Amino acid sequence: MSNQDDITPSNEAELADQSLGHSPEELGNQRYSAAGEVTLIKARRTFLENVWRGLKSAPPTALFGLTVITIYIFFALFAPLLAPHGEAEIFDLSYAPWGEEYMFGTDQLGRDILSRLIYGARNTVGIAFVTTLFAFIIGGGLGITAAINNNGWLDNLLSRSVDVLMAIPSLIFALILLSMFGANTLNLIIIIAVLDSTRVYRIARAVSLNVVVMDYVEAAKLRGEKLFWILYREILPNIMPPLVAEFGLRFCFVFLTIAALSFLGVGIQPPTADWGSMVRETAGLIQFAEYDLTAAMTPMLPAAAIALLTVAVNFVVDWFLHKSSGLKD
Repeated sequence: MSNQDDITPSNEAELADQSLGHSPEELGNQRYSAAGEVTLIKARRTFLENVWRGLKSAPPTALFGLTVITIYIFFALFAPLLAPHGEAEIFDLSYAPWGEEYMFGTDQLGRDILSRLIYGARNTVGIAFVTTLFAFIIGGGLGITAAINNNGWLDNLLSRSVDVLMAIPSLIFALILLSMFGANTLNLIIIIAVLDSTRVYRIARAVSLNVVVMDYVEAAKLRGEKLFWILYREILPNIMPPLVAEFGLRFCFVFLTIAALSFLGVGIQPPTADWGSMVRETAGLIQFAEYDLTAAMTPMLPAAAIALLTVAVNFVVDWFLHKSSGLKD
């Protein structure tokens, strides 16, 4: 008889376990989780290999979006090295025309427009990213917790509180709160993060409700696993695709909200460079279009920077949603 005849179903399971590099004794001491299963399957594929495989299959719109985002991040990280002048450095000539000395001219105080555009990438994009991250920590954590306690007193309390906050227009509410507590960067981050976390809470709770009823979550509860372990190992890996896509969309909304508040004068405060406030400060140059077209284009520069990043992020989010859904072109 061949060796294949000696393989029983139990031996097949043992051989399969050992082929993954784990002995039966090791597997007996481990707890099963969805995240662990995915990790075993993709153990031999490095992070760079996954990135390269994804980029090769990305459509042109996604590649364009990734390129724009990379450029913005580069300017944000190396702004002091790339900017020809200081962020708040003032020169004698106000509203200087475009030229060799000042590529995009100067503003009403004599500050170099190009330098403030570069520093604006660090301030506007950086603050928007931190605010969105806080919104997801607050809203995502509360949303998943509410889903686990579905229809309990905590779920009802959180859901009704979120409904009340969402009933008030976010921009108007942020204007009122910033006027009350003061328009500084810390208050701006906290207020927008709390207001935007209500949207994150709704989607986190909705997608988590579809996961908490699964058998592997119930099995983890019966094993006596703690709440944090269930959240981190069982629920979070299965809701990441919609949350990552929502992060991109929320970033766009937060980014535009900060720019709008800065345009209204209650966002990022001078002398810190911000694209929204730059549009407000140079908006008066539009009326001189018939005399100097380049001067009239000056307020369009920060506006174009805002629009370009918004479009780029949306391109990447659309690609990620399509990729994570498993649909084929």
